[in-house]
Amino acid sequence: MAATWSGVGAVREFVRGHMRMGAVVPIGVIAALAFVAVIIAVVSAAHRADEAALETERNLFARALASRRERLLRELESVARSEDAKSRILVNFDPAWAHATVSSRLQSGYDHDFVFIADPADRIIYSSPNRRSIDPAWPLSIHAELQGVLDVVRSRGGSETGSDADHGRRTGSPPQRAAQMQTFLGAPAIVGAVPVVERSWVFSDADAGVPVIVSVKFIDAVMLADIASRLQLRNLRKHDLSAAEPGDHLFSLTSRQGNLLALFAWIPAQPGAEMVRRVIPFIGLAVAASVLLGALILGHMRSTAATICAAETRLRHLALHDPLCGLPNRIFFGERLEAMIEKVRQGKAAAAVFYIDLDHFKDVNDTLGHPVGDDLLRGVAQRLARTLRDEDLVTRLGGDEFAVIIPGGFDHGTLHAMAARMIAAICAPYSIANQSIVIGASVGIVVISGQEGAADVMRHADLALYRAKNEGRNRACIFDSAMDADLVKRKLLEHELRVAIETGGLNVVYQPIVNASGKTIIGVEALCRWTHPERGEIPPSEFIPVAEHSGLIIALGEQVLLRACQDGKMWPDLTVAVNVSALQFRRPDLVDVVERIVSAADFDPARLELEVTESTVLGNVDTVELAMFRLKALGVRLALDDFGTGYSSLLYLRRFPFDKLKIDSSFVRSIERAADAAAIVHAVVSLGRGLGMKVTAEGVETADQQLFLRAAGVHYMQGYRFGRPCSAAEISIRLTDPDSFRIDDGELELAMAG
Repeated sequence: MAATWSGVGAVREFVRGHMRMGAVVPIGVIAALAFVAVIIAVVSAAHRADEAALETERNLFARALASRRERLLRELESVARSEDAKSRILVNFDPAWAHATVSSRLQSGYDHDFVFIADPADRIIYSSPNRRSIDPAWPLSIHAELQGVLDVVRSRGGSETGSDADHGRRTGSPPQRAAQMQTFLGAPAIVGAVPVVERSWVFSDADAGVPVIVSVKFIDAVMLADIASRLQLRNLRKHDLSAAEPGDHLFSLTSRQGNLLALFAWIPAQPGAEMVRRVIPFIGLAVAASVLLGALILGHMRSTAATICAAETRLRHLALHDPLCGLPNRIFFGERLEAMIEKVRQGKAAAAVFYIDLDHFKDVNDTLGHPVGDDLLRGVAQRLARTLRDEDLVTRLGGDEFAVIIPGGFDHGTLHAMAARMIAAICAPYSIANQSIVIGASVGIVVISGQEGAADVMRHADLALYRAKNEGRNRACIFDSAMDADLVKRKLLEHELRVAIETGGLNVVYQPIVNASGKTIIGVEALCRWTHPERGEIPPSEFIPVAEHSGLIIALGEQVLLRACQDGKMWPDLTVAVNVSALQFRRPDLVDVVERIVSAADFDPARLELEVTESTVLGNVDTVELAMFRLKALGVRLALDDFGTGYSSLLYLRRFPFDKLKIDSSFVRSIERAADAAAIVHAVVSLGRGLGMKVTAEGVETADQQLFLRAAGVHYMQGYRFGRPCSAAEISIRLTDPDSFRIDDGELELAMAG
């Protein structure tokens, strides 16, 4: 029932609303008709008022131009009809006086634009401005434009309609002045001419041949602005068809022959429209209300649209830019790279991609914290942006990887120079959080040829980057096709190395370390060897870089350390030296790993010697120092390997607790033929002894080398002269039976005798 009543009520309300609409509509129609009639009447009256006002403005403007013409003649007369003008121009022409007096007064005092003086034959004998002498081409070029007014003054030009000519003269005698509207040098102007005579001089036909001063004043923006100000003409200007504005009225200025000289435009006054606004105020209110409502709706729509647009812009910016340093991100880089490849395919100049990887950045994060790492990344971004051009694109791909796209075709030398500038900028020290931080950078370069896709370009750049890192870091390499084959080979080698590590396919061999006499083994150095089931012996120089790049060096290093400790238990009187890579040493758990392995193998840590290179400590001084002191606390010895081939920093020798220096084999091989190598060996030995460190020489192969090194004061030696790397069993045999390996003492005696 309630539903029924509800339905009935709804029907009634609909009927009432319909009835109200039926009553309102006729009233609205009548009111609208009346309203329309009133509007038509008012608009019609307003239109007539506007036309009358416009006609008034036209007359005023025409009279204003005529007044300017008359003013120009009066100003001309003030100069031309003087005793000085007669004596300096008519009697004896003085160009200097004409310039200093006539031109200066008319141009500086009355703002005339050009002043000319014509002789009785209508030749231009003076022109201004800024013309001290008559250029022969100048009078000829403007003579035709001045001839009309001169003809009027000389009574040679026919009708004077449209010009202001002096009619107060004898019949048949020349006029005493003339002015007319015409174009001069392509612009509308008032051109006036006055003969050089005294004010009281009455012309005769014989006197018509006198000099005439001609002046030109352009009807320019300055004149129009003055007229507009006096007559209250809105936006009075010379009309340009390409700059027409709604509501402009055009005024045609014609010459005395009826030729169009110029069009002027202004916005006419509309008193009728003002009357409409006063008579029908409620229209304005209604329109205003409608406009306000529409404006509110439109404003809301625009505000909503602007908010959405801003949000989309912000989201797109966030999607395409790195929030940390503000550089474009990988997505932006991918889009730009695709576009650049397409341009190259279309025949545009080639471009280059620089793939940059920061060296040792992870160490900064691990040791100084992520906030410092973030500041470091921002610093790198700023330096790259300053190093490159505005048209170059610098992006952060993620982590410590950056990429740069440089448009333009460059040779390999230029590309290497660009990369060198980037590396130099990145490698300069950073001062962050009271820390001086030094990092490196490796760069892979690929030239976009248009034959490959974006994925191939980045793969090639990665190959070039890998080559740069393998060649020593802090350098750049340019991709070539041979790198593709290297990549396949390296990936296969990496896979097989991983399998060898997991299945125990790696061997550990030991090279003896002897005392200075070469007769007593005091230690061994553990070296990793890999005998491939198909390829045979793979040299460490080939698989160790692959292990370091792939991260397999961690597992490989731990495996070698464990095996060395287990085998070393058989030789209680020997020290066991194990190489530790920079990647291993920078791990925060290195000390824990060493302690765990030593404990698991039940090996005396005092007989363990860890060898590190100088690259291990670069940029990670505090972390490395802490790890070294913790290792020393365990009893582990530390040796600085390959000393002299890196930075050879004395600061490192003083700061870090090294027990031993190892002279690199490259110096040992050269001591017999290079004096500087021998000097370096002496210096290293002296340095080591001075710092209380033992010194070991690597790569000793001949009796002469042994003799020299022993004389230099080297404590220990190792090399092929004292035994090649061999298995643990062979080391045990040699220890139990020293005669199983003999050094050629005859060669040594011969060297000593020599």
